Amino acid sequence: MVIVENPILRGFNPDPSIIRVGKDYYIATSTFEWFPGVQIHHSTDLINWELVARPLSRLSQLDMKGNPDSCGVWAPCLSYCDGTYYLVYTNVRSFDGVWKDTPNFLVTTQDIKGKWSEPVFLGSYGFDGSLFHDDDGRKWFTSMLCDHRKGLFFGGIVLQEYDPFSQELTGPVYDIFKGSSLGVTEAPHIYKRNEYYYLLTAEGGTEYGHAVSLARSRQITGPYDLHPDNPIITSREDPAAPLQKAGHADLVETESGDWYAVFLVGRPLSTLGRCTLGRETAIEQMEWRTDDWLVTKSGSKTPRARVGIKSDDGITREFNCTHFCDFGGKHLDMAFQSLRVPMKSSWLDLTAREDALRMYGRESLCSLHEQSLIARRVQSFHIEVSTAVDFQPTSFQQMGGLVAYYNTGHWYYIYLMGDEEEETRYLQITACDNYHMQDILHDPIRIYSGHVVQLKLTIDREKLRFYYSYTNDQWINVGKTLDASILSDDYVREGSPRYRPAFTGSFVGICCQDLTGHRKHADFLWFRYIELN
Repeated sequence: MVIVENPILRGFNPDPSIIRVGKDYYIATSTFEWFPGVQIHHSTDLINWELVARPLSRLSQLDMKGNPDSCGVWAPCLSYCDGTYYLVYTNVRSFDGVWKDTPNFLVTTQDIKGKWSEPVFLGSYGFDGSLFHDDDGRKWFTSMLCDHRKGLFFGGIVLQEYDPFSQELTGPVYDIFKGSSLGVTEAPHIYKRNEYYYLLTAEGGTEYGHAVSLARSRQITGPYDLHPDNPIITSREDPAAPLQKAGHADLVETESGDWYAVFLVGRPLSTLGRCTLGRETAIEQMEWRTDDWLVTKSGSKTPRARVGIKSDDGITREFNCTHFCDFGGKHLDMAFQSLRVPMKSSWLDLTAREDALRMYGRESLCSLHEQSLIARRVQSFHIEVSTAVDFQPTSFQQMGGLVAYYNTGHWYYIYLMGDEEEETRYLQITACDNYHMQDILHDPIRIYSGHVVQLKLTIDREKLRFYYSYTNDQWINVGKTLDASILSDDYVREGSPRYRPAFTGSFVGICCQDLTGHRKHADFLWFRYIELN
């Protein structure tokens, strides 16, 4: 037995969908507006996980240009049947008001780490689509139903058969579950065991009232009876628990017959506070009672920070807490993603200069269309991130540097900019808080002409600081200490005058803008991310 620290997938890895194929386990998680879409992690022991694929890598599979913040890829469902991997996902195009645009798609492959098919459109009833392969060979698609007539958006869980030959949904649409008293019901998954069909759902919203609910029926089309002690996993009754927001789960059975649930959680900076690392994936061991109902093996509905998992070798490998890229290769490190659009050589070039990544400036950090930005997840409360940039801007509208980013309305940015009158460069820090931008430095710092400049940021829980240097060992602190907690789902919802979806997490990365439209480039020599705790 190995004691595993939760969460097992740290830093913005929500809505887990898990499968086992032989000795291999795979978890797919949501990526929202970040491209390529869907993260797939692999493990052979449920303990040690490695990012191995992002299957939605082509614009034909995932067109997110113009999608609002926290829209895009929601709740992928990964499944496997007869040698084929299936991935269902929603590309949410709008979520403002009671009308929703939620097209669902299906892609397939025989090689989970290889190329995935072109998408099959499944319909737009709602989001969180899921595919169930019954033992009689039939396949069933289920999702939540968006019903704007009620002034909210939840209208039940619906089910329809999928025909793999015609590649379309067919037959009647069944409304199989209205939910419980916990609130909005979503994220349906169906399982079959001992002649029962089990329906696992998320309820209560994805914040501090979140929960995992279970119902069952003798018929796949229902009616479904609720678990007598529902919900089966939740943190809603324990505000002091270190793992909050528990919900949106999936189940897997090991080769030895043990059962585990994976589900999303949040780790707040304080009690019911802000979760700057976003929603992460945790694990809990489950067991079936003699009455064929599923419960946690610990007996507690509240997820535990430390969970025992059976392992053949008993080894837990240390999480890689240092990420360094010198940009000297032909391929970009897999940790990076871009916003909404694919990474292409037209704006991100690894060949123009052998010792650097060349980034051509495009639209602003407020753009929903074509930003020149690559970033990686923040996965620890205490980090140090740095880069070296060779950038010779000639206009104040040309900028390049290091960014801490949540969405288009919440970020901190240290960057070089030009001045066409003085023909020199300046260093500035800009903060964006609830879509209000403010320059932090009253007097921008003049930067020596022609020099490569190193930029650094540190985050220590809610404290964010910026630095610059001309050498590695002489960092100069610049600007005031900033509030890193604004880079969180919780703050975005708190500060907005109207509802805005906020479901991602903190990122750190490099970016370049040229608001003149002349595509001035910046060369980044390296990027370093270090976790300090």
